[in-house]
Amino acid sequence: MEEVNVQETHSLPPDVTSTLSHDTPMIVDSHVHDGHAPQEATEPPGVYSEEEVAPMDEFEKSRVAEREEGIEDNTRKGPTYGTESQGQQVHIQDDSDLPELGTGLQETFPNISNPASKTGPFLEMPQDTATRPRDSINHPHSHATNNRLEEPTSILSSDSGTHKRSLTISKGHTVSVVLISSALETIAASKEAKRSVPLRESTQKALEMIRSNQGGDRPREIFEPLRLACETRSEKLMIASLDCISKLISYSFFAEPDDHLSHSTLSPPTSPHPHGLSSTADGSQTTISQPSLVDLVAHTITSCHTETTPETVSLQIVKALLSLILSPTILVHHSSLLKAVRTVYNVFLLSADPVNQMVAQGGLTQMVHHVFTRCRTRVPPADPVFSLSGHESNPSSNRVSFAIPTPETDQEIFENGRPQNQLAPKLQGSTLVSEGDDVREASEAPEPQSRITLQTFETANPLDALPEIDHGRELTSSDLFIKDAFLVFRALCKLTMKPLNNESERDLKSHAMRSKLLSLNLVLTVLNSHMPLFVDPAAIIYSSSTNEATSFVQAVNQYLCLSLSRNAVSPVQQVFELSVEIFWRVLSGMRTRLKKEIEVLLHEIFIPILEMRTSTLKQKAVILGMLSRLCQDPQALVEIYLNYDCDSEAVDNIYEHLINIISKIGTTPFTAAQQKANEPSSPALSPTNKSQNAGAAPSLTTSVLSVSGTMDTSVLGLSETQLKRQGLECLAAVLRSLVAWGTAAGKASEETLATPSKSQAGEDIRREPLTPDGSIDKIFAAGGSVETLRQPTPDIVDDPSKFESAKQKKTTLLEGVKKFNFKPKRGIHFLIETGFITSKSPQDVATFLLTTDGLSKAMIGEYLGEGDEENVATMHAFVDQLNFKDLPFVDALRLFLQSFRLPGEAQKIDRFMLKFAERYIAGNVKTPFTNADTAYVLAYSVILLNTDAHNPQVKKRMTKTDFIKNNRGINDNEDLPEEFLSNIFEEIVTNEIRMKDEVEAGPLVTGPGPGLANALANVGRDLQKEAYVMQSNGMATKTEALFRTMMRSQRKGSKGGDHFFSASHFVHVRPMFEVAWIPFLAGLSGPLQDTDDLEIVELCLDGFKNAIHIVCFFDLELQRNAFVTTLAKFTFLNNLGEMKTKNMEAIKTLLDVAVTEGNSLKGSWHEVLTCVSQLEHMQLISGGVEIPETGRKGRSRKLPTEELANESRSTHITVAADMVFSLSHFLSGNAIVDFVQALSDVSWEEIQSSGLSQHPRLFSLQKLVEISYYNMTRIRLEWSNLWDILGEHFKLVCCHNNPHVGFFALDSLRQLAMRFLEKEELPHFKFQKDFLKPFEYTMIHNQNPEVRDMVLQCLQQMIQARVENMRSGWRTMFGVFSAASKVLTERIANSAFEIVTRLNRDHFAAIVRHGAFADLTVCITEFCKVSKYQKISLLAIAMLRGVIPVMLECPECSLTVGTTTLPAPMDDAMIRFWFPVLFGFYDIIMNGEDLEVRRLALDSLFTTLKTYGATYPFEFWDTVCQELLFPIFAVLKSSQDLSRFSTQEDMSVWLSTTMIQALRDLIDLYTFHFDILERFLDGLLDLLCVCICQENDTLARIGTSCLQQLLESNITKLSSARWERVTTTFVKLFRTTTPHQLFDESLRIEIEGITTEVAEPSEYNGQGILPAPLSPNNEQSKNDTRASLTDRRKIFKQIIVKCVLQLLLIETTNDLLRNDNVYSTIPPEQLLRLMGVLDHSYQFARMFNDDKELRTGLWKVGFMKHLPNLLKQESSSASTLVHVLLRMYYDTRTEHHAARPQIAERLLPLGLGVLQDYNKLRADTQGKNIVAWTPVVAEILDGFCRFDDKAFARYLPAIYPLATELLGREIAPDVRQALKAYFFRVGYAQGIIEPSS
Repeated sequence: MEEVNVQETHSLPPDVTSTLSHDTPMIVDSHVHDGHAPQEATEPPGVYSEEEVAPMDEFEKSRVAEREEGIEDNTRKGPTYGTESQGQQVHIQDDSDLPELGTGLQETFPNISNPASKTGPFLEMPQDTATRPRDSINHPHSHATNNRLEEPTSILSSDSGTHKRSLTISKGHTVSVVLISSALETIAASKEAKRSVPLRESTQKALEMIRSNQGGDRPREIFEPLRLACETRSEKLMIASLDCISKLISYSFFAEPDDHLSHSTLSPPTSPHPHGLSSTADGSQTTISQPSLVDLVAHTITSCHTETTPETVSLQIVKALLSLILSPTILVHHSSLLKAVRTVYNVFLLSADPVNQMVAQGGLTQMVHHVFTRCRTRVPPADPVFSLSGHESNPSSNRVSFAIPTPETDQEIFENGRPQNQLAPKLQGSTLVSEGDDVREASEAPEPQSRITLQTFETANPLDALPEIDHGRELTSSDLFIKDAFLVFRALCKLTMKPLNNESERDLKSHAMRSKLLSLNLVLTVLNSHMPLFVDPAAIIYSSSTNEATSFVQAVNQYLCLSLSRNAVSPVQQVFELSVEIFWRVLSGMRTRLKKEIEVLLHEIFIPILEMRTSTLKQKAVILGMLSRLCQDPQALVEIYLNYDCDSEAVDNIYEHLINIISKIGTTPFTAAQQKANEPSSPALSPTNKSQNAGAAPSLTTSVLSVSGTMDTSVLGLSETQLKRQGLECLAAVLRSLVAWGTAAGKASEETLATPSKSQAGEDIRREPLTPDGSIDKIFAAGGSVETLRQPTPDIVDDPSKFESAKQKKTTLLEGVKKFNFKPKRGIHFLIETGFITSKSPQDVATFLLTTDGLSKAMIGEYLGEGDEENVATMHAFVDQLNFKDLPFVDALRLFLQSFRLPGEAQKIDRFMLKFAERYIAGNVKTPFTNADTAYVLAYSVILLNTDAHNPQVKKRMTKTDFIKNNRGINDNEDLPEEFLSNIFEEIVTNEIRMKDEVEAGPLVTGPGPGLANALANVGRDLQKEAYVMQSNGMATKTEALFRTMMRSQRKGSKGGDHFFSASHFVHVRPMFEVAWIPFLAGLSGPLQDTDDLEIVELCLDGFKNAIHIVCFFDLELQRNAFVTTLAKFTFLNNLGEMKTKNMEAIKTLLDVAVTEGNSLKGSWHEVLTCVSQLEHMQLISGGVEIPETGRKGRSRKLPTEELANESRSTHITVAADMVFSLSHFLSGNAIVDFVQALSDVSWEEIQSSGLSQHPRLFSLQKLVEISYYNMTRIRLEWSNLWDILGEHFKLVCCHNNPHVGFFALDSLRQLAMRFLEKEELPHFKFQKDFLKPFEYTMIHNQNPEVRDMVLQCLQQMIQARVENMRSGWRTMFGVFSAASKVLTERIANSAFEIVTRLNRDHFAAIVRHGAFADLTVCITEFCKVSKYQKISLLAIAMLRGVIPVMLECPECSLTVGTTTLPAPMDDAMIRFWFPVLFGFYDIIMNGEDLEVRRLALDSLFTTLKTYGATYPFEFWDTVCQELLFPIFAVLKSSQDLSRFSTQEDMSVWLSTTMIQALRDLIDLYTFHFDILERFLDGLLDLLCVCICQENDTLARIGTSCLQQLLESNITKLSSARWERVTTTFVKLFRTTTPHQLFDESLRIEIEGITTEVAEPSEYNGQGILPAPLSPNNEQSKNDTRASLTDRRKIFKQIIVKCVLQLLLIETTNDLLRNDNVYSTIPPEQLLRLMGVLDHSYQFARMFNDDKELRTGLWKVGFMKHLPNLLKQESSSASTLVHVLLRMYYDTRTEHHAARPQIAERLLPLGLGVLQDYNKLRADTQGKNIVAWTPVVAEILDGFCRFDDKAFARYLPAIYPLATELLGREIAPDVRQALKAYFFRVGYAQGIIEPSS
């Protein structure tokens, strides 16, 4: 036989590892196997490596070994197993329930002393007992044994002389003979051996075998005496025997050969069975077989312990069991394992020896730890495994329903309620088929017939009673290990659930209490160290009946949750603390698998305890401590928000609720003065691991076990102050986590996000190693290995927009619920609109009311009770959806009344009850009711009974007899069965029908009543605790009921919103902050305001910093303003006297924020910079500098303390404040704009606050200058945006009424400009121009001459220093000088003009080159226009005239002079150079204040045009005429142009001098350049028309004069077409000035009460000239029959003006036509047109003069003082007509001769008419008329005399009588002479007189 050193079996060489990977497990069975031969006995069973089953004291070695083998050890950090195995399968066999362990051994473990008994729970065997698999498992390492054990060595060292002999056992191990023989000899020598024959014989036999060296192969025979010795109950024998057993276990002595072990891999039985018997093929029956040796050993050891076992024996029992369980070669499973655990547990409970307790406690911990640790060994890939990764798309949502088996069947009902998209593997024989199979739905389990109670729920779990039969599934070693783990964990959970009585609660040393604490500790230990197993998707348990799978976590789920629901409300502090710790492990590690369960626990237990008044400070502090750890885990925090706040199916917004509570706790006002001096600091943020004192005994009486990562709660909850601090720390932690998750740079970095909380000292937060919560997403973001590990929700992408809409949807739903609870109809309408209720149909509305959480039951009752048809239909639909089928009457009524609150009105109640009765009868056939009426009446009666029995105001209560009596004859005149009514009465009296929320709320806590009696009654009572217990019981009951409902719904296959969403996107932080920012702000600002404790202040400020970081990162404007403003207020810089150290810290924080968040502060910069300004103010004040104070008159200013004053000048603050500005060049383009805008605003506030002080506050202005320096290197686009703000600010500041401010600003601006001008500017840019604008603005708007002078000095310096860099800046400079020209201080104007003169002289070429020539001319023009300094004006006009020759010579202008050829296109240079100069002259003409200057400008303009006009292109002449020449006279057309004159006198002077001269010069210019300007003749004629048609006589005469001059000067140049245009002008003029309104009858209607006197139009009185264009003739409306007096006077005035103008035109025409040159040039047809208008004028005047009635009427209404007439117009027009017509008649030119008939046609009627009229004139009254007409008559007669004979003879009959009639008058000599000539001609014509020779 080979000898092996067991210590060499701890690790496997690589070649063995490779061998293991191809191992295939085998089932050795007579009927079913894998086709392999059964294992031979020669092949030793598996020797487990140390990493699988290492005992606790070897644990560190195993970790080293694991690292060497590449297995990551995360025992403490959360092991990652995802890559080790992709699917463990566990086929669960019956282990029989582990009973509830309690105070006594017999009570807890009956029949423990009888090893053969099958009645005890640990030994009970079901009928279907399988063969023992013990070590028949073909373990992964089993084939490696021989490879590793080739060199057997003795366990004893070679030089040891202690043992000379050794025994070699079948495994090759050697065991010292002395080890066994000494024990056997002790037994043999005992008196018990002498009494007991079997003991004596077996001992002798064993000794003989050892001495003959044969015992190594027959361990059972060696073991038999040891077993019998243990049964003797002799302390000495038991100790010797147990010690020997223990040592033999260590040497693997009891590891049986394989033929004992290789029968089956089914569940290990406990009954003995003979070798060779096997189960039938279908596994339905098995023959009872002999127990394995290991089971025998385990049973023997455990049987040794009873209540009376001596302490020494107990210690040996613990040691033996520990060595057995921890043995690397002997594997204990299932029943034996549970026995071992139970026994050690009882040793701990029952032992009085502290040492034994400690050993038992430590041993138990080691054993449990070992059971879970060995599950870490994975099955090699060759094993049939089920991988979830490929087919189960959403393991995290996998829910397992636990059906409750009915009493009739022991077959388990095990369903899987997973979603349909998850594949359930099919098992065929022993082969697992998982790929490509169809999805198989689990069959619906029948509903249990018995009512579910908490008891059945707890005990009748299908996993508790799994049948033994396996449908051909193989069990791997991993399966067994996982099953072991499950069984142990289940047992521990059940132990935690054992209720405590009041006595036990008070006594921590009681068995019940110690049992609970130990079990809770062990549960916590398991969760803490072995979370990977719980969340490993590969750890799967299969149902033995249906082969359906459930994960390990789902198998333990309900036990764990129930344990928490019962213990988390415990008033015992230690139990409560442990429960919270366990919940934290669940929350941090299992949240992806237990989404709904965590929600229930939080919502129903932990959050309410935080909010309850009756819970203790300690409890709140412990929960806060747990929450603080949650708050430090960014991913967990984000996932809480995503999965609960964004899930409309979640009843509560957990995250939002938690933040609100935490904030409230942190800001709760004190109830009593708290002394901080003796309070320890809160450990919430840095939990410390508690170390156990080895000497403490008993260990669990006062404290808990040491578990890694457990928080030290001993210093928590000592005071309200401390609790508040904890709340604050939580808030700060939340903000830190949000920052880490949402805004940390490098979101994919493993260091920051994989373990975001590792930085906390002592914290060991458990993270799910498989990261089903998605942290793996970031850890492996860049790698490809993530796919094998990412299990949680591979088909659900983390889409922030989806969550945002989900959150929005939930918010809308909650809003709808709120509306409904306030006004149901409005709420329903809103919910239908928003789609939460799909339609208005009663069914949809009823479904919503029935299924939606949060709706007020009272409001549901109100809504359903309304009498409207719609409401009644909804009520019926609502009741129809309630299922009353087969329910007892009271249960149905209870269900009905708990779904809403009955309204108070009888009619409404009646409708409800009728419907209930109808519905109940319809669903229940077997009832005692004959009809629905009975149910209706009884329902009413039960409601009355319920009120009567439970209303405290009812004094006399109804008895059962009364109740039965009340219900007589209601069943169709029959009585209901009395028993039936009695049962109803009893149920109602004992169990009130109450709303669920009333039940859940529990009784209200009432304080002790007044009075001595009450006071005495309450002595010794803890009322708060009693109230808490009452409330917490209700909470626990409700929570368990919710879990029960959850299980039921899972069993029915409902797939709620169970998907757990893993967070990976940073955007979630934004909505998380938005929903909680108000509690954040309140929670941080409250403590900051109330406390001076610098630690708390630091926490608050850290929170502020993080909050501001978030709001800046996500650009939340409202929140940013709130946080920054609040922080700024806490600086107290505006209240220095009240300032404290904390305010100084706030200043530092604000400065830090400014430096770090500058790019995102936007509008909040104003608050920051205001504080920086105030800080500097504080430094000045504390430094003794006097600062002007405004707005606080009479109020003494308090100074800050010396300490704070020094602190304000500290390096930290000074540097930080400076960095705000010095780092501004790192700000983004947008941020710097916000920064500068804010700084400008603060600067202005500073300056305004300084008033007119000699030392104004200029800090921010100085900083503006500095940041301008820092940022001058920015790109031009950014700099332009900056300067838009800076320039405007400098404009304001430079014009401030405090000159000190203006000087400083100007000097700063000058420095900046000098610096800025160093930079070269490219052509066509205007940065310099914009930069220098503030100088111009200051010159214009600042009235202080000193400041203005400084502006000029600044510019002078710039010119001297930077003239070569000046580009667009020239333009602004000339703007400044132009502004200076208007300054009333002569010194300023002179200085400016001198600078301009120098510039013009020295830098003309540069000015032209950089496009500022126009600005130069404008500037000179401005100086010309100034009237105050005529000297400057005259010099300036001379300069302007002098510019022209310089300009023409300057090469930059590229102008040529002297060419006679007119260039065709207009050159751009003409506009750029000529036009500004000419425009300058025009501007002076129009706006110059000095007459002489205007005259010079006028002269210069027209001289220049005459001199250089020949070289101008036609297009340029167009421009000159349209924009310079004609606009001079625009004043004649529009009164708007008069606005430039300050007084009428100025305007009159300008019109009478400048404009008239300009008109004359214009006519002269036209004459000079007629060839060029001929094309503009129309424009000129139009201009003259406007000038003539003025009400002002002077202007009209000037106009006619100029028209006459124009025509006379250019007669020879006018073509016939031009003459036609001239004639047309005359026609237009005559028509315009004809006073047709004289014949308007409306003007002659008298206005009552008005005198006929009228004022003469004497407004002008010859004082001046005012332009007033004539209005059109027809402006008086025909239907306006009664014009007002004022209007009539205006019209009369217009008429008179027109008459005057008509006469003026007749005179002008007369003058022109009497000019021989004109007459000889004008074409005859145009002459005839002129004659036509003259004739019209004559006829108009004649008609008026003849209408005496008309004239009299006009005179009567006051038109004129005398009778009006148009005599002069009539006679003048007639005279001109006669003269021209006669001249034309006798004109011998061909055209005229041809027109003679037309002329005669006009001449004869005219002449005859005049003669007729003349003859009618009366000499006595019409002398004026006679005088006027006499020359006309003379000319007519003279003309007639010159007719040729033929014509004379023809017209003689008409003329002669008239001529003869003239002889009868007294006639003038002219007429007499003409008559004489006429009569002579008549004589000659008639032959009366002979012609003289």
